[in-house]
Order: sequence, then C-alpha cells, then structure tokens
Amino acid sequence: MSNAADATRVSRREPEGLMRVVRWGYVPAMLVGVNGLGLFIILTGVASSWGGALALGALVLFALLLTNIAERILPHNAEWNENLGDSGRDRLHFIVNESLSLGPTLIIPLFVSAIPEPASPGWPSGWPVVLQLMFVLVVFDLGQNLFHWASHVWTPLWRFHAIHHEVQRLYGLNGILKHPLYQVVASAVSLLPLVVLGMPDVFGLAIAFCSFVQLLLQHSNVDYCTGLFRRVLATAEVHRFHHLRGERGNVNFSLFFSFWDEFFGNAYFSTERLSSADIGLDDRTYPTSWTRQMVAPFIGLPK
Repeated sequence: MSNAADATRVSRREPEGLMRVVRWGYVPAMLVGVNGLGLFIILTGVASSWGGALALGALVLFALLLTNIAERILPHNAEWNENLGDSGRDRLHFIVNESLSLGPTLIIPLFVSAIPEPASPGWPSGWPVVLQLMFVLVVFDLGQNLFHWASHVWTPLWRFHAIHHEVQRLYGLNGILKHPLYQVVASAVSLLPLVVLGMPDVFGLAIAFCSFVQLLLQHSNVDYCTGLFRRVLATAEVHRFHHLRGERGNVNFSLFFSFWDEFFGNAYFSTERLSSADIGLDDRTYPTSWTRQMVAPFIGLPK
C-alpha cells in the first residue's frame, strides 16, 4: 500500500477550516442529517404521498451531491476522483439497483404468507419506534454480514458478487455497483427473518434508504475520521480494506455495524492509505461494461 504519492493525499488547495469541517462533519451530516430527514419522511408516513416521495427523491440527490462535494474537498485518494470511463456504467448500476431495492420488501411478504402465524407475536411492537428501527438494522446487518461472507467463500455466489470488487477506484457512487440478482437475493435473505417476525412494511423502506446512505458513506472517497466509532460503525475507514485484492479483502463484511466483524473475527483496520494498485480483482481482464458484467456470472467469470 502506497503512502508516498502526493496524489493520494489531501489537496492543500482547500482552506484548512473547510477540510476540518468535512473531516469531522461529513459523517454526522449523512448519518444524522440525511438519514434523520429520510427516516422522518418514511416513518411518519409522509413518503406514501407524492409530495413525500418527491422529498425523499430530492434527499437522495442531495446525499449524492454532498458526497461528491466532500470528495473534491477532502479526498482519501485524489486520483480516485478522476473518471476512468466507469462513471456512466456506475450510474446505470445505481439506477437499476436502486429501482430494485424495494423488490424484496414487496416479494417477501407474499413468500412468507404461507407460513402459519406464530402463537405469540414476535415483533416488539411495544418498543419505541427508534428502538424498533435499531433492532431492524442490527438483525438485517447480521444477515448481510453472513451472506456477504458466504459470497467470498462460495464460488457460485462469488461470481455474482465479484462485480462489486472489479472497481479500480473507490468513490461514493460505486457502492451500489452490484449484479441486480445478487442485490435482490442478498436483501431478501437478510430481510426474511424480520418479515417472519412480523416487521411492519414501513421498515422495509427505511432499510432501503439507510442502506443507500450507508453505501455512500462506506465507499466515499472522503478522508473523514470517526475515531473509536469505527469499532461500531462500518464506515469507509474500515470498509476500504474489504476491497483489497485477493484474500486480503476477506475482512470487514458488515454494511452498518463493524461490531459484527469484531464478533466473527473478520475485523481489520490500518492507517495506511490505499491506491488503485491495492484494490480490485486479481483478474484484471474482468469485464468492465455494464452489459458484460450482467453476463459474466453465467459464463463462469471470474475463474
């Protein structure tokens, strides 16, 4: 991992005060500000109206813009801000996968409708909404962690997941770079226990929105700092090392909470900076176009 190249370090052309604001303010702005407004719109039922849906859409665009601005002001690696011909493809991945993100919340209730209702309700409906939401995120993230781990050790799943590791740079938008089939199955598997417990539908939309924000945070090219919170929150500070080439990347599988990786012994953190040579697939001939990536798992790629 490279530490010397000036291009990988913070640009000194930005005012020091502005860089400090981004370093310490970007994560709270996303986790508290963007998430807070989005969850208010969703959990109060406002999202069910046209006005609420438009407000939620505007908040998504604002989060993308905020991340892009932060990446320009305080990049972890300045070279990762350069378009490598992948921006158009990543936008297409984003549009397709975000459109599908509600799929599992619509399909799974139909799937589990045949399951007899338990004798006693399993959902903690008496808890405050905030605690219910935390319960949802913790259980969902456990499923995501285990499914993600399985995607690295079982070849059939890895061939669908490898698309996410093809990247030559890490920036906010490529967090959603996934095969649509993998996206739906991974979400469905993680949501199923919650639906069986009787999770209200509104939390499905909450998970979709929080996942979008978290994927931006995890993959953003922003040199932010969360200190000891990195042992709790699966931010870019720890997730970048998941994109190391080869078996070195078999770490930090969580989407929301890094304590799951600590629990399973898969946590890894370093202060070293990463370059494009450190990340991606060992197979540098893997397809880079959206169309060929959709086909790759079905023809046995990567080998």
